[in-house]
Amino acid sequence: MYQAMSALSFAAESHYDSNFALSGAPKGSKILVLGAGLAGMTAAYELRKAGYKVEVLEFNQKAGGRCWTIRGGDTYTELGGAVQQCKFDEGHYLNPGPWRIPYHHHAVLGYCHKFGVALEPFVQVNYNALLHSSKAFGGKPKRYREIQADFQGHVAELLNKSVNQGALDQAVTAEDREKLMSALRDWAGLDKSGKYKKSYEASLRRGFKVDAGGGLMPKEENSDIIDFQTLLNSDLWGHIATGQNYEFQTTLFQPVGGMDSIAKAFEKQVRDLIRYNAKITEIDQNSNGVTVTYVDRTTGAKHQAKADYCVCTLPLSILGQLPVKVGAAMQTAIRAVPYDSSVKFGLQFKRRFWEQDEHIYGGISYTDLPISLIGYPNTGYGSSGKGVLLGGYVWGANAYEFTAMSPEQRVAKAVEFGSQIHPQYKQEFENGVAVGWHRVPWVQGCYGMWTEETREQHYENMCQIDGRIVLAGEHASYIPAWQEGAILSAQDAIKRLHKHIVSTQKA
Repeated sequence: MYQAMSALSFAAESHYDSNFALSGAPKGSKILVLGAGLAGMTAAYELRKAGYKVEVLEFNQKAGGRCWTIRGGDTYTELGGAVQQCKFDEGHYLNPGPWRIPYHHHAVLGYCHKFGVALEPFVQVNYNALLHSSKAFGGKPKRYREIQADFQGHVAELLNKSVNQGALDQAVTAEDREKLMSALRDWAGLDKSGKYKKSYEASLRRGFKVDAGGGLMPKEENSDIIDFQTLLNSDLWGHIATGQNYEFQTTLFQPVGGMDSIAKAFEKQVRDLIRYNAKITEIDQNSNGVTVTYVDRTTGAKHQAKADYCVCTLPLSILGQLPVKVGAAMQTAIRAVPYDSSVKFGLQFKRRFWEQDEHIYGGISYTDLPISLIGYPNTGYGSSGKGVLLGGYVWGANAYEFTAMSPEQRVAKAVEFGSQIHPQYKQEFENGVAVGWHRVPWVQGCYGMWTEETREQHYENMCQIDGRIVLAGEHASYIPAWQEGAILSAQDAIKRLHKHIVSTQKA
């Protein structure tokens, strides 16, 4: 999985410069920024600091783009006209887009620090969460810790046998042999003979059948392990490596109160530069400047904005539908990148049964059902009131299927599937929302899906300065689908554009 992510540039390193700053903008120079997502607002913020006159055109009535949070009282209308009115109680929310920030996404964290955005831990791996297969163990979920401990234990026993029988003599020296066997016992809870079986050592990793008590309570009782063949056939072991992937290693963060806390912090810095409800219909340029035609969504009136240069952060899924005057290479690149489909469900329940009944505090449970996973809130632990779960995070074919449904049908299906993992669902469910990203008007997709071939053919052409226009956004990065990619792309684009402008003025 990690190799695939790396090949598609999901796991590239962040190159954030904490001292990033531009200066010396030619007097009177104006730059038009299209889109007030994180890429657009990063560009606007840094360009104004450098001395440019900046104007931002934004489709929505608020900034943030995919950095978006839905709360009780919000109304959302998707493509096709379906309207969802969120009925979550106060303090509860769903992040339909990004929902976590890795510790090594230095650009996002840097701006959070600069703008005073409070962060809290995001729990990626919860060893007491559930792994579920509809085809294994009678459809009953297992604890993450049980699957991980037993898989590691059985594999360690096999390796220990190989070492003991001399099968690895060419790879392991006699001196290292004992060290390796000792490491395997410590890592997986093998007994002194190198076997993985029902034991105190195994229970220390997978949990006890009966936990230790006090006084005259029962003493601990070791738990039964899962047969190796049964475990292999379940395929549940495929989930235990997720938290070891670079993007998901601890510590991860989330903004307190919702991901849009980041968008609001950026917006506070550049709000006076943004023209909201501006639907862009055409982007033109000549040797003298850039002209962007847009429609005011509140009045229907057509307007034009002019500038010396333009930083366009519109998603390619939108940009590819517009008349844009750029060269053939950039035009081909814009239209070469499709957008993935994704659906997220926010489900409100009468009580936090996952904590009260099952002792799951934060983290993620995984399933082979179409909802893919269930995410538990990483805040408000132990509260007595209601709670909102991420009732599913769906990609690929299942996402297209859910997107084709009405929002009400999506929510009903998420409850139906989720009840196979948590039987309390149907009794405790109150209300929900479901966002299908192919029906989100301002994106019409989730993120730009590069392949190795398309990146090799088109990526550099897309990132070039074409006359007076440069593109930026997560799609113009080696970290697609992440906010880090959007911010770094914007910084790189405006740095190159600024250098180009200054050198042109000097010439």
